[in-house]
Amino acid sequence: MTAWTLPLDEIRYDDRGLVPAIAQDYLDGTVLMLAWMNRESLQKTLATGEVWYWSRSRQALWHKGATSGHLQKLQSIRYDCDSDAILVSIEQVGDIACHTGERSCFHQTGTAKQAPAADTLSQVYEVICDRRDHPQPDSYTCKLFAGGDNKILKKIGEEAAEVVMACKDDEAAAIASEVADLLYHTLVAMAHHGVTPRDVYRQLQARRR
Repeated sequence: MTAWTLPLDEIRYDDRGLVPAIAQDYLDGTVLMLAWMNRESLQKTLATGEVWYWSRSRQALWHKGATSGHLQKLQSIRYDCDSDAILVSIEQVGDIACHTGERSCFHQTGTAKQAPAADTLSQVYEVICDRRDHPQPDSYTCKLFAGGDNKILKKIGEEAAEVVMACKDDEAAAIASEVADLLYHTLVAMAHHGVTPRDVYRQLQARRR
């Protein structure tokens, strides 16, 4: 198990001995919840590698997920420049952080319940999936889906070749543009086959380790 450390004496707790803690998904950066910690909950988090908070309503330590099974496994922990806020990067077991059953506590937009997609690839992927599920006649993405694997994969091959040529020419702007095209068409292929960016991120995290 990773030995987690944090200079607890440097944390600026409020007059109740508490500090706000933001939980963020370690794969795509989605903000999952805001809760409170005290020195003891921080110590238990560091010691166990699972996140503990302080429940203000119950006035007790709160081992997140101990009852529901939706544990939060610590991936990294930081404090801000004023030392009065904590950021915990976590693996959310079951992908549910909110007591309502939603992935994120920040799911209310006024029109629909939806967890915020933090990273650009996930945001683009959501738009692609929406085009897949709600076809629009003038949509380029919908035309790719209509063509199936043959059309989608042909475009990936073409865009990969464009990336190669841009790199050979050593043109930074062209490389960025062509890689963006390649990523977009790859996301279309992923959506076509039901693979999400988070599936890819898990593979990358496993290789990083």
